[in-house]
Amino acid sequence: MAKINWKPGNMIYPLPAVLVSCGNKEDNYNIITIAWTGTICTNPPMTYVSIRPNRYSYNIIKETKEFVINLTCENLTKAADYCGVKSGRDVNKFEEMNLTVEKATKISAPLISESPVNIECKVKDIVHLGSHDMFIAEVVAINVDDNYLDENNKFHLDKAKPICYSHGNYFSLGENLGHFGFSVAKKKRKNKKKFNKNKK
Repeated sequence: MAKINWKPGNMIYPLPAVLVSCGNKEDNYNIITIAWTGTICTNPPMTYVSIRPNRYSYNIIKETKEFVINLTCENLTKAADYCGVKSGRDVNKFEEMNLTVEKATKISAPLISESPVNIECKVKDIVHLGSHDMFIAEVVAINVDDNYLDENNKFHLDKAKPICYSHGNYFSLGENLGHFGFSVAKKKRKNKKKFNKNKK
């Protein structure tokens, strides 16, 4: 098997396909689909979104210094695609995709009610990189749909059927292949008393 050398490019796939909502009043609420996003720090919790300066949401976020990362699931696939190809200059994406505006707890930007997880963010810095500028932000609140909490208040995002983006296509996530640390986890030891009892 031979490797083929390509020119440098972004080949880190799959990626999240999140709906980023922004605006500080009803007449400038907007949604932009973002794949260039991720975690950059645990304490304090920090994240980022990278946006081209010519995008409609760019100046809204630059001026308000706030945005919400709304995670997507299978029933939001069409909205994720639509909000990535249509401009807020021309359409009201909340109305066109029948998405519900929900008030955030710490910021003015709206949540998308249909999303299973809404991550409220405040911009701390803007890094000018080239084709995109990176908005580095602190996570100030998390909102989760209680439909995905079990009796122990453990959150099961997998039950929301999250999606990802890879090479121009949207995919649902597959089966669980293992939990964090499974490769080094020790096998559970058998209960010796139970074992000895079974031997009698």
